[in-house]
Amino acid sequence: MLRISQYMQEMARQPADAPLPPARKPAGPVVIWNLIRRCNLTCKHCYSISTDIDFPGELTTEQVFTVMEDLWNYGSRVLILSGGEPLLRRDIWAISARARDMGFYVGLSTNGTLIDSGNIDRIAAMGYDYVGISLDGIGKTHDFFRQKDGAFDASLAAIRLCKQAGIKVGMRFTPTRHNAEELPALLELMYREEVDKFYLSHLNYGGRGNKNRKTDVVHRKTRQVMDWLFDVAWKDAENGGGKEFVTGNNDADGVYLLHWAAKNRPSHLDYLRQRLKQWGGNASGVHIANIDNLGNVHPDTFWWNYNLGNVKERPFSEIWEDCSDPLMAGLKARPRPLHGRCAVCPQLSICGGNARIRAFQTSGDPWWEDPACYLDDEELGIDPARYADASPRPLELETRVIRRAG
Repeated sequence: MLRISQYMQEMARQPADAPLPPARKPAGPVVIWNLIRRCNLTCKHCYSISTDIDFPGELTTEQVFTVMEDLWNYGSRVLILSGGEPLLRRDIWAISARARDMGFYVGLSTNGTLIDSGNIDRIAAMGYDYVGISLDGIGKTHDFFRQKDGAFDASLAAIRLCKQAGIKVGMRFTPTRHNAEELPALLELMYREEVDKFYLSHLNYGGRGNKNRKTDVVHRKTRQVMDWLFDVAWKDAENGGGKEFVTGNNDADGVYLLHWAAKNRPSHLDYLRQRLKQWGGNASGVHIANIDNLGNVHPDTFWWNYNLGNVKERPFSEIWEDCSDPLMAGLKARPRPLHGRCAVCPQLSICGGNARIRAFQTSGDPWWEDPACYLDDEELGIDPARYADASPRPLELETRVIRRAG
């Protein structure tokens, strides 16, 4: 996750030669926990392929509590309770209260349609540190993506109820070619409704490869979206920085932010470069973890076709430390064992190689170049001759690594 507003505010408030703050070194990963796969919606970009039915084999309340104890003892301090729709889980209040009482930072990731006047007081009483509600556009656009009429009105009503109840609430937006043009309107809505945070989650799918990055519609639209977001975040920073703007699932955003600073805040370019190196880009398998509804552990939420182990059979802490798994060994390596364009990129210390799942999905090789990197060779400082003869190595992966989620 790239904390755009944090870096913007530092550049707006601090001198260019200000000392760097200490780098974050969490003892355990942030855990995004899909407690339930059932959902009342059938969203077009759902990574868990949820629907409104019960899925067998999900963790019991006691099993969840046992995993939470292990996570706390391992050093994890952040839990994001997700789904499906987590509010459909009957024991969500017991799980939330236990997590809060243990001392976790607890976030609730919801579509918002089930938040109403009947349960907002209970949600407020849970003491969630943050409630994230997804909006995929304004009005009918959101309803189209969520495949339910009235979903936008229900989610917006939930945002308002959370604000009225004193809950820190954020909007989540996933841009695609069909809704990216609505980002400015969503950002206006954020200010109008006094929403605290805006999280732009890039759609984690394969891009169009290396050719014509400047003109490719996916890459061009991504750049436009980021330009809009940077502009709003910088204006907010100049005005005192009351909002949070973050992005996720495309760590090339950090490199693109560096290019923004070169044009708009050149005095802070070196400072920002060092801060972004502290961040280090993609943290899947290191500082980001996922547990799905069945207890399978994944490097992040988009790796559901690859199981590292199951918390019903082995503690999470053991699974996460097990580098006999070749994918985990590579994700934890610094630098990662990348191939192709990413292997020779001078910006690797900033982006960390970006999303390995996209490379895997498009080539069968998790160490191949990320096709969704939207900066061209010249912008990155890459000599294309250095990777011209490279090719992915999917067969080795196919025989050694792939395990399908049960």
